Amino acid sequence: MNGIINVYKEQGFTSHDVVAKLRGILKFKKIGHTGTLDPDAVGVLPVCLGKGTKICSMITDWDKTYEAVMLLGTITDTADISGNVLKSSEVNLTEADVLEACESFIGEYMQVPPMYSALKVKGKKLYDYARSGIEVERKARKVVIKSLHVNDIDLEGKQKFVTMTVECSKGTYIRTLCEDIGNKLGCGACMYKLTRKRVGQFCIDDTLTLNQISALVLKGEFESVVKAIDDMFPQYPKLEVTVEGDKLLHNGNKIDLEYKEQFIKQFEGIDFVEGDKLRLYDSNGIFVGVYRVCEGLLTPIQMFYDANE
Repeated sequence: MNGIINVYKEQGFTSHDVVAKLRGILKFKKIGHTGTLDPDAVGVLPVCLGKGTKICSMITDWDKTYEAVMLLGTITDTADISGNVLKSSEVNLTEADVLEACESFIGEYMQVPPMYSALKVKGKKLYDYARSGIEVERKARKVVIKSLHVNDIDLEGKQKFVTMTVECSKGTYIRTLCEDIGNKLGCGACMYKLTRKRVGQFCIDDTLTLNQISALVLKGEFESVVKAIDDMFPQYPKLEVTVEGDKLLHNGNKIDLEYKEQFIKQFEGIDFVEGDKLRLYDSNGIFVGVYRVCEGLLTPIQMFYDANE
């Protein structure tokens, strides 16, 4: 079983929990998730199966969309509501203040990863240092907030909330974004709720809960919801090789574009620009791997072919 499924991660589960439960449901060991989602967060978690696990690292590069609820006036050690409150402040802001601060983060900005995160420093995860009371210096990293739309501002109640939809690059911590917005406003803030709405082409409307997946397995219908590996790369042109090219492709060899007429079935309309990526298929139409144009050669980036299958 090879491919990717779009799982709805429920509150209280870690991404690792989801993988462990799926192994039990599917009776299948080769499963991997595509990037951690906080236990309190919910939403889209693409999970790779079989040879699909080879693209886990490639999927983590995809842009993501979140809906976040930010609590103003509260600072915690984890930057979200699950942490210990370090400081509480009165919130005396207007909606215009909030909008201006939020919009100022659109574009590139340097973000310091939170201590309570799975990033590793000297082989140890940051949250392990944090739980031991050790503060580790972290370098700021460039992230991109592609869009930030404020959906709702509630400054009337005892607690003041801002709900926003954020489209961002890989490596963006929404908890830290909330904290940074709060610091800019002068009252502090933490993340109150988080829903991941999209990861690349995977959207929340198409997710399946673990219970739904279990029901599909019992009905023998599970494979119908597994997306093919090559469907993950629709942006890369498709090339099929000739019978003469099969041996090169199946062995993971490079293909010299000087001999493309001999090894490639059809290449009209493809310019083979240096650095471009392509999906390569054998003469039987079986997806073999993702290749890159490099110095006049098609060079494999990731192979998915198994001669024993």
